[in-house]
Amino acid sequence: MSHGIIIIPTYNEIENIERLIRNIFSLQRKFHILVVDDNSPDSTAAMVRELQSEYFGALFLEEREGKLGLGTAYIHGFKWSLKRDYEYIFEMDADFSHSPNDLIRLYNTCAKKGADMAIGSRYVTGVNVINWPMSRVLLSWLASKYVRVITGMDIHDTTAGFVCYKRKVLETIDLDRVHFVGYAFQIEMKFKAYQHKFEIKEIPVIFTDRTRGTSKMSGGIISEAIFGVINMKLKSLFNKMTK
Repeated sequence: MSHGIIIIPTYNEIENIERLIRNIFSLQRKFHILVVDDNSPDSTAAMVRELQSEYFGALFLEEREGKLGLGTAYIHGFKWSLKRDYEYIFEMDADFSHSPNDLIRLYNTCAKKGADMAIGSRYVTGVNVINWPMSRVLLSWLASKYVRVITGMDIHDTTAGFVCYKRKVLETIDLDRVHFVGYAFQIEMKFKAYQHKFEIKEIPVIFTDRTRGTSKMSGGIISEAIFGVINMKLKSLFNKMTK
């Protein structure tokens, strides 16, 4: 059994998924992979099934009935992983915006440097983003600043989706009470880990926008993040007052 598993949610990632899986399995440190596919019409899941015979016992696939959102895909993956013996559980995008080579750095930050949660951060040493238009870089950077101010978290990249969790973090967080399904899901998970006083460390990574496939970003996802953060913070304050 590998100590670590990479959860990769997919929807129409046929152009990326095989190359990404092969890249991860070529790393010096061995990880398992769980693909959570939301019924991709482009046959992403079929490609993963084909690769499972080649990577038997290390590549897993969970197929869902429809496009149910990033957050629910990760929750599904977390619960699946916690039923098994994985000590380190990762979030990773399918589009190569996260470099597979950085998985080992995230792992080492938790396994060797004492972090409970390691974040691949675009902003901890400046702005490390490639191929994004300036307007999107500014929006993302301001969103993280906004979240830091509202929540009080000392995290530079609060919306990052490249994360390694120690098992105990996901066992402690009540996954059934994680509310957000889109962009704000990443913020909520960090906030819950912060509230439980887990050791959170950021490591600098270079984020490269996808060159194949279609972005899943939308105005609704951004609105959820902006307004959801205020609601999340207010609820946490109310819970403190009622204890």
